[in-house]
Amino acid sequence: MNTVKMAPLLLIFVEVAHKRSFTLAAKKLGLSKSAISQQITKLESEIGQQLLIRNTRGVILTAVGEKLLARSELLSEQIDLTVLELDNAKSYPSGLFKVSVPPFFEKDIVVPALRQLCIEFPKLNPQLLVTGRWQDLIENKLDAAIFGGNIKDCDYRALSIGKVSEIFCASPRYIKQHGNINNIEKLPNHKFIATEWQHDTLHLFDNNHANEALIDVKHYAKTNTPTTALEMVLNDMGVALLPEFLVHSLLAEEQIKRVIPSVRGKAWHFYFLHHYKGEKPLHVTRFYQLFKHYFTKVNN
Repeated sequence: MNTVKMAPLLLIFVEVAHKRSFTLAAKKLGLSKSAISQQITKLESEIGQQLLIRNTRGVILTAVGEKLLARSELLSEQIDLTVLELDNAKSYPSGLFKVSVPPFFEKDIVVPALRQLCIEFPKLNPQLLVTGRWQDLIENKLDAAIFGGNIKDCDYRALSIGKVSEIFCASPRYIKQHGNINNIEKLPNHKFIATEWQHDTLHLFDNNHANEALIDVKHYAKTNTPTTALEMVLNDMGVALLPEFLVHSLLAEEQIKRVIPSVRGKAWHFYFLHHYKGEKPLHVTRFYQLFKHYFTKVNN
């Protein structure tokens, strides 16, 4: 397989996958629809697997196509940034790059994003501040900050990253000892493990984030990080309302189980904050792209 010849095919595939349309991709790339179709067919032939399903409303990605898109997006973005860097003739970013992020994002989002950033900009020295509290960018000399929830009034720019939803979880042993928890009416009878932003009254929703319900719970235990709450759940201490992506792999391995499956907690919106009035520095733009990429990956 000639990887040099594969590169333009992958870039065309990324555009078709994003647009979900051969016509729109052709318009964006300045090519004919038939040329786009031929390139996708050639890519599928090289790989030996179907990537797209054509229908009257556009295209749908196969499972292999979804996996290839996740890998190829970074290639497309890297090329765009390389061209942008050359066009702008900017000095190569170097020195301290300081960011603030919430707890529990480190493992699968922040660290992979920082690792890739430092590969692309090896003269950067990352400094990571992990906190769930609001951090003023100027006061704390931050290049950027990730923040969830309502943003304070400020002059900073806020770019959307996405939302994180919460679900109720308990260990199989706890459930065996205390019985199944199928509805919210049973929750006050169980040992609830709370994080610092969860109060005595929980705001709950159905799985479509509609039909809000309020329920009062007594805190059996409380901690300031969701990772600690998760450890308490794994040690059979009670029930917790945890970020869904944090427990995704543990649910699949049946180390913990979802309880009260018809409801979930509030969906928290997360933002990328920066203080640049005009165009952002290249490495700040790239970190936003990388963070959003890994954030989306673990939330799918």
